[in-house]
Amino acid sequence: MNSFGRSFRITSFGESHGPAIGVVIDGCPPGVRLSEADIQPALERRRPGKDPLSSPRKEPDRVEILSGVFEGKTTGMPIALLIRNLDARSSDYDELKDLFRPGHADYTYQAKYGIRDHRGGGRSSGRETAARVAAGAVAAIILKEAEITVSGTIEEIHGVTDPGYFAAEIEKAKAEGDSVGGIIRVTATGCPPGLGDPVFSKLDALIAGAMMGIGGVKGVSIGDGFDAARMKGSEHNDPMDRHGFRSNHAGGILGGISSGADIVVRLAVKPTASISLPQKTISRTGEEAEIRVKGRHDPCIVPRVVPVAEAMLSLVLVDALFEQEKYRRFVKE
Repeated sequence: MNSFGRSFRITSFGESHGPAIGVVIDGCPPGVRLSEADIQPALERRRPGKDPLSSPRKEPDRVEILSGVFEGKTTGMPIALLIRNLDARSSDYDELKDLFRPGHADYTYQAKYGIRDHRGGGRSSGRETAARVAAGAVAAIILKEAEITVSGTIEEIHGVTDPGYFAAEIEKAKAEGDSVGGIIRVTATGCPPGLGDPVFSKLDALIAGAMMGIGGVKGVSIGDGFDAARMKGSEHNDPMDRHGFRSNHAGGILGGISSGADIVVRLAVKPTASISLPQKTISRTGEEAEIRVKGRHDPCIVPRVVPVAEAMLSLVLVDALFEQEKYRRFVKE
């Protein structure tokens, strides 16, 4: 449950208020130029405390490469990346030790494990995603060599589609002690045809699973997604000519295999669960209670989810590339 990928495999570790979080990458080929400076820009886009509309938790998120790199190049051995937690305030969560926060994983973690780390959500915290972003930055370097680029953007914040009003919508929710969600679009350009496998390992299924594994994501669509249900076949099919596809309603994937067109993914991100408004809940002993969540939280996590979604799509595509190379070698032999 803490590992992802087949040929390019990552395992993340750590909790929100533990000493550190990190990730181990296994399957990275040797000879890839890699340094902390190559990873840091992606972490900078995700880290908290950068502006008034994000969590005020001040984490520098400086990555350390502990293994797998020698003289500036990967060795083919496991790459261990570490990000230390330096600004955790566990006392902010003392009142939540015996209460379940509505919308959070508090209740379900307790039900599954019989124990939970109440400090900032522990393993269920969005803090964990920094490890994914670090691993995704390594994947992006490999994709760049294959001339594949992955980029994400915000399409909506609380139903607002004009980017000029996104900040105002978030600020309004923050002033009310509430939160808002939104929609993100992530696009992979330059992906060759042939990636992915039929039936249970379809590329779109792997992408959907990767995106749904991001905390706060409640819906994923490929191409036209749910709009396809309102279209006719003559409208949704993508005609072809000698230059390629003339439209891209399918979002770059047909039959679970990449078509060579841009891969287009959309994510629905829910409002941040931690809000300061009073909410009804229960305690661990089942007693009804009222809760106001304290601590430092984002009134909207959508902007910080963008680099996480980019990272997860990059990881899926690198893994699919390596799996395809295995297949080609097998066929050749």
